[in-house]
Amino acid sequence: MKEFNSLDKSLLEQRNNAHEICRLFAKSPSKGNLKRLKGMFAHCGEQVVIEAGFHCDYGSGIKIGDRTFININCTVLDAPLSDAQITIGDDCLIGPNVQLLAVSHAVNPTERLAKANFAAPISIGNNVWIGAGAIILAGIKVADNAVIGAGAIVTKDVAENTLVAGNPAVKIKDI
Repeated sequence: MKEFNSLDKSLLEQRNNAHEICRLFAKSPSKGNLKRLKGMFAHCGEQVVIEAGFHCDYGSGIKIGDRTFININCTVLDAPLSDAQITIGDDCLIGPNVQLLAVSHAVNPTERLAKANFAAPISIGNNVWIGAGAIILAGIKVADNAVIGAGAIVTKDVAENTLVAGNPAVKIKDI
């Protein structure tokens, strides 16, 4: 995991700007507000659908492939680090209330008082379905064609063509 200081003045400004764009989109998910939202991302492919209630911290740490659908109330805690991006492949389905959390804090109480943030990349392959309310933690890779069951908490990488579910998520079967 890479460390960064989220209280840095330029990062606070970037985060406040991203939050305002997300708030505007939540209030009015118009084409113009959607265009502003997608414009924050490092990359946003063709025919990407994002429903209202989308929230991110910076936007610049997000890459989305073509034809991906993101349902309501998705939370993406991205980091402003090029080596801690959240990458979502082509043709993905992301259910309502999904959380992609690339950012974390120190477990050690003394280190946590310093307010440092840590980030690790999240990689979602192509044609992945993430069920409602699932949480994917920092440093996780979800391979192509995988399915994450509703409510799952993904703490380990997910192999291709695999269905995982539970807390913590475990392999249910091959697809």
